[in-house]
Amino acid sequence: MRFPALLLAAALAHLPAAAIDVTVIGLFPGKAVVTIDRKSPKTLSVGERTSEGVLLVSVDARGAVMEIDGKRQTLEMGQHFETPSMSSARTSVTLAQDGRGHFRTDAHVNGTHVRFMVDTGATLVSIPMGEAQRLGINYLKGSPGYAVMADGRRVVSYRVSLESVTVGDITLYNVDGVVTQGAGEPLLGMSFLSRTEMRNDGQSLVLTKRY
Repeated sequence: MRFPALLLAAALAHLPAAAIDVTVIGLFPGKAVVTIDRKSPKTLSVGERTSEGVLLVSVDARGAVMEIDGKRQTLEMGQHFETPSMSSARTSVTLAQDGRGHFRTDAHVNGTHVRFMVDTGATLVSIPMGEAQRLGINYLKGSPGYAVMADGRRVVSYRVSLESVTVGDITLYNVDGVVTQGAGEPLLGMSFLSRTEMRNDGQSLVLTKRY
């Protein structure tokens, strides 16, 4: 698969890295209602992590313990916490082009090593079933369907949510993925790539974390 220049250009954007603002607006047994960056309220269960990386560790009548930007904070009802802006220190990783013109990278899915090929033509992070089993992904609990492969084949697939995908120093949480029937190469698709800025100079690809 090639790395289409037009798709790459369309994906390029320059968004400033912003602080994360978390406010607790509701407390319930085992759950908390929060707003993140002043967006619509979200109800989180203990152990649940948002796409921004905010984790609800525990909750009681006094408040909620949240893990925000890797650090635990105790927030009472109505209290908010804002992380410092990271605009001056953004996380990036550089991938080298191989001899066939592709970009491949070592990564971790849910903490387990996997090697991906970057593919902007793939809507989701795509993992073959055999590899998904090795990674401990219970794809049978996902949404069944069909996926069309690069060669036109239509195969059984399961849409899943990956708890974390790490490439270099970039870790993204709650990444949409698809597990596909048959052999193939794991693909780092746009459900991960669209949450980064991409810069391709022809020999290397630089990914910079957006949010």
